[in-house]
Amino acid sequence: MIVVLLITTMVVGMAFSVLRLVQNQMNGITGNYERNTEFNLLRQSLWTDFNRYDRVYYNENNGQLQFVNEMGGQTYRFEEDFITKDIDTFRIKWEARRFLFENRDISLGEIDAIHFQTTKASGNRSLFVYKNNSATTYMNQ
Repeated sequence: MIVVLLITTMVVGMAFSVLRLVQNQMNGITGNYERNTEFNLLRQSLWTDFNRYDRVYYNENNGQLQFVNEMGGQTYRFEEDFITKDIDTFRIKWEARRFLFENRDISLGEIDAIHFQTTKASGNRSLFVYKNNSATTYMNQ
């Protein structure tokens, strides 16, 4: 009788240990999936806006990236650990952010490309988004 109880206790203990290991693995997979989804949604949103709007302006003082055309505009706000666009919030930590015009770093004014590098905790991924400049870009300078 005691032997049966000991064996049952060991089996139940091993089952809970295996369950805990599986749960930890699932939590890790979920975290990776959420980080990748967040990154891909931001990339898709930026590509869409870079191709939809004629002009893109960055202001480092207030951390705003503005997309403008004749029909309206869109604004992204850059904070320390996240980016907001209207009601969307992208929680991604950046190691490096570069805003470029004609392959030169810009802190204020019109840009035609951005390059972001995420931190190691966020997957150490690189994001590069650009647009082809129109004639109005050069005429307005």
